[in-house]
Amino acid sequence: MSDKRENPDVETELEEKVETEVETPETEEEKQSEEEGVDELSQLKALVTEWEDKYLRTHADFENSKRLLAKDKAAAVSYANESFANDILSVVDSFDSALAMIDATEEQEGSEVIEKIKEGLNLTYAQLTKVLEKNGIKAVDCEGEMNPEFHQAIMQVDSEEKEAGEIVQVLQKGYTIKDRLLRPAMVSTAK
Repeated sequence: MSDKRENPDVETELEEKVETEVETPETEEEKQSEEEGVDELSQLKALVTEWEDKYLRTHADFENSKRLLAKDKAAAVSYANESFANDILSVVDSFDSALAMIDATEEQEGSEVIEKIKEGLNLTYAQLTKVLEKNGIKAVDCEGEMNPEFHQAIMQVDSEEKEAGEIVQVLQKGYTIKDRLLRPAMVSTAK
């Protein structure tokens, strides 16, 4: 014990040397472990960020698909009767022709029977147009300027009453179903 007291400097140096030798390997290992842990942690964070991004993109795609399907479904329901409506338009055209013929005949003959037939046809025609309108089918307006979105010009005629490009005569009515054109109106326009 006396040796230790006599050389305190040597003893302190020895203790420090032993401590540094012992601490040095642990510190290097700890530093390597910490660096590996930091690398692993940053890799895991990057992986989490990548998967989060993939999830958000997939969820957005799903929501877009869901919205498009709902829109397509609504359009399919709205326009489900389009082919039936197209077929019924020939019946409407026949009614128009019959009414025009009765008007022409009435001027010549004026019989009471023809008047009753005309009244019946007008009532039936009114019912038919109500049913069509109830289902979103309406006649295209054919007054004024020709609109190529709704009218198809079949011929041009000279007209003193109308300006160039205005509709002179409707040869066949056009129809829309909701906001879509079902059949364009066939018209003649002024030169």
